[in-house]
Amino acid sequence: MTTAAARIRKRSTITSSDRFVYLLAAPLVLVLLIYIVVPMLATATTSVQGDGNAYQGFFSGSSGTALGLSVGISLASVLTTGVLGTALAVLLSRFDFPGRKVLRLFALLPMALPPLIGAVSFYFLYAESGIIPRFLAQYFGADAAAVSANGVWGVLLVHTMTMYPYFYLAVTSALAGSDASMEEAALNLGASRFRMWCTVLLPMLTPALVSGTLLTFMVSMASFTAPQFYNVQTLTMQIVASRTSGAYDVAAAQAVVLSVVSIIFLLAMRWYENRRIHRGSSKGTPQSAKVLHGALPRAAAGFGSLLMVMFLMAPPATIVLLSFTVDGSWTTQILPPEYTLENFTRIFTDQASLRPILVSAQMAFVAMIGCVLVGVLAAWVVTRWKGPGKGLLDVMVMLPWALPGTVIGVNIVTAFASPSPFNLGQVLIGSLWILPVAYFVRFLPLVFRSANASLAQIDPSVEEAARSLGAGPWRALRTVSVPLMSRGIIAGALMAFIQGFGEYVASVVVYPPRYAPLSVEIYNRIYSNEFGTAAAYGTLQMALILLVLAMSQRIETPRRGTKSRAASRGAGSSAAGALVPALAPTLNPIHETGENDEHVNEPVTAAPRA
Repeated sequence: MTTAAARIRKRSTITSSDRFVYLLAAPLVLVLLIYIVVPMLATATTSVQGDGNAYQGFFSGSSGTALGLSVGISLASVLTTGVLGTALAVLLSRFDFPGRKVLRLFALLPMALPPLIGAVSFYFLYAESGIIPRFLAQYFGADAAAVSANGVWGVLLVHTMTMYPYFYLAVTSALAGSDASMEEAALNLGASRFRMWCTVLLPMLTPALVSGTLLTFMVSMASFTAPQFYNVQTLTMQIVASRTSGAYDVAAAQAVVLSVVSIIFLLAMRWYENRRIHRGSSKGTPQSAKVLHGALPRAAAGFGSLLMVMFLMAPPATIVLLSFTVDGSWTTQILPPEYTLENFTRIFTDQASLRPILVSAQMAFVAMIGCVLVGVLAAWVVTRWKGPGKGLLDVMVMLPWALPGTVIGVNIVTAFASPSPFNLGQVLIGSLWILPVAYFVRFLPLVFRSANASLAQIDPSVEEAARSLGAGPWRALRTVSVPLMSRGIIAGALMAFIQGFGEYVASVVVYPPRYAPLSVEIYNRIYSNEFGTAAAYGTLQMALILLVLAMSQRIETPRRGTKSRAASRGAGSSAAGALVPALAPTLNPIHETGENDEHVNEPVTAAPRA
């Protein structure tokens, strides 16, 4: 075939198969530019106002110190969560002992804690005026300040015990897909078990470890609630303080620097992982759990599991306990002295008390609808796109996940502070509608990745068959692709909803004073010493999140004996694990399979079975 003929054939193929993709890409690119790219550029422009004085005083003032503290805490959080999450994943995946099933169930409990509630529960438990230090001081004569978690150590404790699921989920999924025959071959060749782990398993776990590292580092850099409660002046705290004081150029400069550091770390980890291809090439046999024998090892394992379950249960149990506390009654006692049901009664009977729940639910629902519409469209366009530009679209959609919530808030406030065609000539600052815009930008990647993972398992020939039978491109998308993607779409939508319902970091920057969302109202109640009401809000928040997670797990689990449904258990379709696969495909692009590979280890985007 001549070159001219090949060019003509290629042009005709693109015209017949991809015209609809390019047509849908136009509004998608417009939305991404308006709500993601333009706000970032607006913040960058604001940061250089006044001849760049905001940058000149950045490193010489408190902002430079705050940046160093944020990076240090984030790196330390990666280390502590990596050790705990990986060890727990190995323990629960490779060993069978009394209490294992219960511990597997409670290992994901921190994912049901919204960031604010998680920080609050640990503060009431382990801070100097918390339950544990007061108990040790009263009954054992310990110094409450010495045995409490305060300052940076308190922030590290909160980060470790709320973020370890990032490593746990990723490593558990990777271990579930590891090949037992490779391990057995290494042991048969004389390698010790330690050497086998270092030379066989750890390299295969690299994508999972990189995914957990990136998520932990970025979430730690974006952390605001834990530093706020423990009064640690990280850069996120500085951004909110600058914004509140009216120093918009300083807040913009701080947001730009925080974004640059997060993106640099993302690129560095991608470069590290891309140095090698981490995959298996054998038939693959799942590794069975090793049963512990002997009364002493089994008793020790069972006792350790009990302690771990109690430790994981303590934070949510504390919130539930405090939800029945009479406001203002808990002062210096170990436990609250007075209890009542009035906190819950008041929330559902008083319109002013019910308003924060309604605001969060309605705004999160509106944002979820936008995330579904744009996320599904983006997933289909990116998956079916042929030619250059696919990677750029992918990065544009996923970019908000790499940015801290405070930066998202500053970007939106800066971009929509004045009337423009992008906001229909309205000023969004002070308006209720700025909340769903912030939630939409922040959690669009969750729906996009969940839908993308489900769509990746659908053979394009299915759509082509519908087209050959007379269906138009829009009808094929609506009646074939979307129903097959439904599990991933619903799971991503539910995760976007519960994340928006509990969002605090971006909300505290953009919310209108008359319409405080639930997370902001919880903090305001704590600040007003109304611990009981704040905990009642938190209990309702946790109950809703657990309900949504249960619904998503029900949707994700296929019926027995239905192979077609089992095959549709797409990567990232589990809401409990949606936070890990949300970013993993972009951050871990090396999962290619060889043509002759009969088995390839599951990537970290696989739905965890924990």
